[in-house]
Amino acid sequence: MPSYSFRCRSCGDTFEVNRPMAESSNPASCPSGHADTVKLLTTFGTVSRGGAAPAASQAPSSAGGGCCGGSCCG
Repeated sequence: MPSYSFRCRSCGDTFEVNRPMAESSNPASCPSGHADTVKLLTTFGTVSRGGAAPAASQAPSSAGGGCCGGSCCG
């Protein structure tokens, strides 16, 4: 289940709420009971294992030119 971050405008506390994506825009009360909160924009990052950066993909080389490999473009 996704986690959404909120900040309370009353006390300044930042907290997370786990809820289904269908309820992502619903308001949330802070743990101290305040109702004046705002949803924060969060980022997502990934880490690859193995220590090496993924290889860049190369476009396949064409055998001639144009749309049909050079056989009909003359």
